[in-house]
Amino acid sequence: MSFQWTFIAGYLYFEIAVVIIMILPIFSPRRWNQFFKSRLFAMIQENAAVYFYGLLAILSLFLLDAVREMRKYSHASDGHAHLNSELKGNVKLFRAQRNFYITGFAIFLAFVIKRLITMIIIQDELSIKAEKIIKEAEATVKLAKNTVLANTIHNNDKDDIIKELQETKTLLEEEKLRSNKLQREVEIWKLKYEEFTKSIEGKGDQ
Repeated sequence: MSFQWTFIAGYLYFEIAVVIIMILPIFSPRRWNQFFKSRLFAMIQENAAVYFYGLLAILSLFLLDAVREMRKYSHASDGHAHLNSELKGNVKLFRAQRNFYITGFAIFLAFVIKRLITMIIIQDELSIKAEKIIKEAEATVKLAKNTVLANTIHNNDKDDIIKELQETKTLLEEEKLRSNKLQREVEIWKLKYEEFTKSIEGKGDQ
């Protein structure tokens, strides 16, 4: 394997390792997002688009070269040639197919990694928003409970005041009835006293 294809194969193995690390539950989306917002990643991110599309362009060129080699040696193996040259053609065709698959998977995993980074960032942002909404909902429920409790206490106090007023009104009516009864008794005793006084004076005159 030549140097360029060794480099592409190494890059493919590196991409596979990165994808495995990112999909395994080793780090949480919060940790990944913190790493993506770090200074180290920010330095890379400044020219990330240039690196990404530049690398895709290079890989695409190697992919086209592999396709060209495949077409070349697949046509060469169609005729009946010498056994030695046919074996060499098959070996070169196998290498072209190998290079095609290596380059194709490298391009595919580059898009997969880019998509995984985007999804991890979105997942972390959604989890932060969900936590914020849950806290706001809990605060709203707590405030509503306190308001209902205050209204209940206020209504209970109001009911107690009304009840006390009714009891006081009842007591006043009872006291008024007692007062009227005592006044009548006083008038009766006053009349009896006047009659008794008149009877004594009448006897004294006789």
